[in-house]
Amino acid sequence: MAEEQNVVTGYCVKCRVKDRVMKDAKEVSMKGKGGVERRAVTGTCEVCGTKMFKILGAKK
Repeated sequence: MAEEQNVVTGYCVKCRVKDRVMKDAKEVSMKGKGGVERRAVTGTCEVCGTKMFKILGAKK
């Protein structure tokens, strides 16, 4: 069987491209409004190397 690889995409502010692939993407948690933990992904743009950040929804 082929291994599935989760590719994370996000908006790159420097390139101004909506669906740019994040390199070295890592899931992090941050404090949200009211002290609630929010999930997010941080990584770098595959093209220009700028740091990228994407807030995720709740776990299902």
